[in-house]
Amino acid sequence: EGVITARVNADATSGLLIEVNCETDFVSKNENFQAFVGDIADALAASAAADHEAALAHKHGEQSIEDTIKAKVGEVGENLQFRKYVRFDAAKGGVVASYIHLGGKVGVLIEVGTTKPETAGTDSFKELIKDLTLHIAACAPKGLSRDDIPQSVVDNELDIFRTRLLAEGKPANIIENILKGQIGKFFAESCFLEQGFVKDPDIKISGLLDAKGKELGDTLTVTRFVRFGLGE
Repeated sequence: EGVITARVNADATSGLLIEVNCETDFVSKNENFQAFVGDIADALAASAAADHEAALAHKHGEQSIEDTIKAKVGEVGENLQFRKYVRFDAAKGGVVASYIHLGGKVGVLIEVGTTKPETAGTDSFKELIKDLTLHIAACAPKGLSRDDIPQSVVDNELDIFRTRLLAEGKPANIIENILKGQIGKFFAESCFLEQGFVKDPDIKISGLLDAKGKELGDTLTVTRFVRFGLGE
């Protein structure tokens, strides 16, 4: 149990996503605990902590964030864990956005690159950013592109497909050709840019970005994203 929350600064050039866990749903829904997690997020948003280790060590008042959480354990009566922390500081032209789903059960942080400063202020771009974060929350892509899927994961999928095909009695000489199609389907389901858009599965995310870029007279690029699922 616990809460995932996000913070993005006013000009959308920096943002963070954190997950703080507790033991029971009772505590996770408690206003005091939620305010505590929010206070940690606010403190880290005002810091320069680049990674989880730096976030734990960041001074919050007289104590580090890590010690602040340990002190809260005694008050709450449950074990608490500051489990995940990601911070995005955008490159020039980049826009950072976040989305929290199901009251803190799922969180998304994304950076989208633009080439024109006026793009970020348009309603059309803001709608696109919202749609992209909703898609990531719903479809849980494993990576941005094929390059982000570890080879070990690909090899494991191939082994599963190969074993299944052999069990079905498929001839060895055609299995490899079948595997090419199977792994292509795996990538289409796993890679963000290749996934069908959740609101219109006939359009790939890459196509959606191209179309919206043409509409805005800009080139839009999803630089990176992260999705937290509570306890995952």
